[in-house]
Amino acid sequence: MRILLVEDDANLADTLAEVLTGQHCVVDIARDGEEGWEKSQADDYNLILLDVMLPKLDGINLCRRLRAHGNNIPILMVTALDMSSDKVQGLDAGADDYLVKPIDPPELMARIRALSRRAQIAEPTVLRWGELQLDPGMHEVSYAGQSVHLTPKEYNILELLLHHGRQVLKRITIVEHVWSLTDPPREDTINATIKSLRNKLKGAAAPHNLIETIHGVGYRLSQLS
Repeated sequence: MRILLVEDDANLADTLAEVLTGQHCVVDIARDGEEGWEKSQADDYNLILLDVMLPKLDGINLCRRLRAHGNNIPILMVTALDMSSDKVQGLDAGADDYLVKPIDPPELMARIRALSRRAQIAEPTVLRWGELQLDPGMHEVSYAGQSVHLTPKEYNILELLLHHGRQVLKRITIVEHVWSLTDPPREDTINATIKSLRNKLKGAAAPHNLIETIHGVGYRLSQLS
């Protein structure tokens, strides 16, 4: 099992990594939320062990970003806060389970095993909008049965749009979920990526206005007929 551990406490991170490695897990460590986001996009993990209190991007918002991005990886949140409101906030953000510090290693491993079993049973939800289909499990996109080959950024934008449907996505929201706020793209980069995505969908016979521009606001999917 490959686990992404997002924890800014170096001593705790090293201790947890040692426990997990001793149970035959491969562990990557991120020291802040933005690094956790970048690592989650760069590699495939079986589970994310996520602290709530993190620099740059806290665990709640990182969890929200992952879920908004269509990432269904099991997330086990860890925090020193033992309040029901904090647990509710974490679970509402998309976390699958919750652990309060200090962490008991046997309980940690039991929860990881339970989440792993649950993930093996669950099937990724195929996203559809009319004839458009995106399969997160296979990482494939098609329109009316015709495959559409997209770059990672194009795929991520389309997946985000499918999750929101007719809801208008602001440009800053797209940047936050597809790029990094610490290294945002230029204005023309976003425009070029959207244009390329539209052209590839159009090449598969999708309507030219499948992705609508709401001037001065952002983008959304067109109304289904």
